[in-house]
Amino acid sequence: MKIIGSYVSPYVRKVLACLELKGLAYEIDPITPFYGDDRFEQVSPLRRIPVLIDGDLTLCDSSVICAYVDDAYPDRPLLPADVKDRARARWLEEFADTRLGDVFIWGLFYQKVVHPIVWKQPGDTARIEKSLTSDIPAALDYLESQLPADGFLFGDIGLADIAVASFFRNAAYAGFEPDAGRWPRTAAFVARAFAHRAFAALEPFEQAQVRSNPAGRRAALLEAGAPLAEDSLGAPTPRPGVMTL
Repeated sequence: MKIIGSYVSPYVRKVLACLELKGLAYEIDPITPFYGDDRFEQVSPLRRIPVLIDGDLTLCDSSVICAYVDDAYPDRPLLPADVKDRARARWLEEFADTRLGDVFIWGLFYQKVVHPIVWKQPGDTARIEKSLTSDIPAALDYLESQLPADGFLFGDIGLADIAVASFFRNAAYAGFEPDAGRWPRTAAFVARAFAHRAFAALEPFEQAQVRSNPAGRRAALLEAGAPLAEDSLGAPTPRPGVMTL
């Protein structure tokens, strides 16, 4: 099983944490989507990550990938057994991927971190301000009403917990941490999730990627023990995708 996508992506992090829960081995080509070559565009026509290759099957989109993995490798299910809980888990995954993705990734992390590094230009300061003052607080107010005071959403940690928590790592890279006074359930939930082995097992690789420059990234990841694929679909110069904001 091969995953194409950066350890720093919340969507890749979500898939990898689910693979860790299931104890499934994989190799990874840890490229960012902007640096994919022509072969990358063939497997990811929207030039987005992650991509999963499992034998003769190639899939894009983290939710599609996680659903396939749960169906194909049913040991340690990612979703709860109760039909209503399963529906709610899918909704929270969708809320995370769409709304948290919008406010934390495109509204904050992309503007503050990715845009200056990749495109050599400052991000949209007005969008950053709107994210911090209105969009993120509104999203966290909703999460505060949904997350448990203790433990995880449906017993042991699962797909919904992983999907929600994943975005807070990128928020932290952009300088945002949930205020435990205003959002105590959210702040405590995120801390519990990141302490779980599903995320903790990935952190050394993520930190190796964050702390290295592009030229030395592969060597840093190998030194950290990341299961890198021999072949990479990376390119030396960035290009936008059809859905780049």
